[in-house]
Amino acid sequence: MSVSLAAEPSFLSRERTVAAPRFNRWLVPPAALAIHLCIGMAYGFSVFWLPLSRAVGVTQPVACPAEMGFLAGLIASNCDWKISQLGWMYTLFFVLLGCSAAVWGGWLERAGPRKAGLVSALCWCGGLLISALGVYWHQLWLLWLGSGVIGGIGLGLGYISPVSTLIKWFPDRRGMATGMAIMGFGGGAMIGAPLADWLMRQFASPTSVGVWQTFVAMAVIYAVFMTAGALGYRVPREGWKPAGWTPPTTTKSAMVSSKNVDLDVATRTPQFWLIWAALCLNVSAGIGVIGMASPMLQEVFGGRLIGLDLPFGQLDAGQKAQIAAIAAGFTGLLSLCNIGGRFLWATSSDKLGRKRTFAIFFLLGMVLYAAVPTLSGLGTTLLFVLAMGVIISMYGGGFATVPAYLADMFGTKMVGAIHGRLLTAWATAGILGPVLVNYLREYQLAAGLPNAQAYNQTMYILAGLLVLGLICNLLVRPVAARHHMAEAAAPVAARPVAQGTLAATPTAERTSAPALVVLAWAAVGLPLAAGVVITLQKAAILLH
Repeated sequence: MSVSLAAEPSFLSRERTVAAPRFNRWLVPPAALAIHLCIGMAYGFSVFWLPLSRAVGVTQPVACPAEMGFLAGLIASNCDWKISQLGWMYTLFFVLLGCSAAVWGGWLERAGPRKAGLVSALCWCGGLLISALGVYWHQLWLLWLGSGVIGGIGLGLGYISPVSTLIKWFPDRRGMATGMAIMGFGGGAMIGAPLADWLMRQFASPTSVGVWQTFVAMAVIYAVFMTAGALGYRVPREGWKPAGWTPPTTTKSAMVSSKNVDLDVATRTPQFWLIWAALCLNVSAGIGVIGMASPMLQEVFGGRLIGLDLPFGQLDAGQKAQIAAIAAGFTGLLSLCNIGGRFLWATSSDKLGRKRTFAIFFLLGMVLYAAVPTLSGLGTTLLFVLAMGVIISMYGGGFATVPAYLADMFGTKMVGAIHGRLLTAWATAGILGPVLVNYLREYQLAAGLPNAQAYNQTMYILAGLLVLGLICNLLVRPVAARHHMAEAAAPVAARPVAQGTLAATPTAERTSAPALVVLAWAAVGLPLAAGVVITLQKAAILLH
């Protein structure tokens, strides 16, 4: 008598994450949010720049010798770093995010979201610990390696880990599902930055600015949340669909297809590169504005922010400090618009369609970018702030809508990997947008224009980028049938049906554990709500 022993799948394998029949799909979005709210702190890392720039001097920066070279600066331990050196971590974050998502997106589809989420937690939190060591030893290269490179890889894997899973759980609400998760990435800084500021004040002493201790504390906190999120991921069983939902019928003109396209085939289609270009151009315009939001408001309005008819250059130090506080509120308000736009625009795309939603981004964006110089010249901040808020909402909305756009084009089977490769558009935009805005500003100032007019030409150029994005989006057509994968028939009869389960009725949505759903949402919703309240308190200064 022979006995066949099948190898038990490992705890981290994709097979072990297949949901039980009574699993509640509303447990998956908070799991995704738990990871995205942690890695979203990448947006708030600038809270560390000033303290790190005086890590040696504590109260005042200790300048490095003027003749010190680049390599020597990486290992110098007796003088303080410049903010420009620290800022490279921000660049590394988003370059590595796009590259790692592109390289390991295919692996993620095979390994499953649980393993990818845990690797993301290991990289992001481990990177923070390496950075803590770099601050303690005062070695800049360790900060770049820890948070910049290793943490950047964690960002990429964490960012795309829930996309494919959520789209499979919510085929009826693709935009809303990805909007909920990717909203968390935009909201991470709202929670992380105030937390980091509070921790640094607790750990600060006459001999320390408290940064390395804060890195350690946040690594531990984030490890708990990210691990819980990764373990909370489940994938639907084969053949599952929401009760009462019918997949869309594919026609020649349909912009939503139920057919799947292989990863390597998808990246060779014109549709992929047109959407890549559309995302890159939308993000290039938005990220350039986000990076310069605070100085832009201060330089454009100057003393008018505090009731004085004086340009920025004629304000004294105390007056500049007052308008800097107002600009901080403006930056916080834009963060809220970024977050809200990710959810609202992506959810709206379920009704409007992805192509039409992107067309709105470009058409409305062109009008608003081109109108900013006129609005800033009217002497009131209200219309300027409203225009910038809508612009940034569409910046965030583009990120949240594009995964559903890809699923509509290429199906859900490989959408996580395809999305990973598309994020190289973000890496490109992360360099193009800030460089374009910063260098154009410097050129305008060098040409003798006053600070208030230094951004006018830039806004017109960014509007021009959106014209190109609109053209790319209008050219998107359904994927040709020759690119579709051959679909194998699901062996329904061969699947075992456990007694008392609903496995034989894959469309059923009878779910259990409503209390667990409430607790899961509270775990991510309460910190997010606290971040919103803190941000609104700062933004109230601007409104006042």
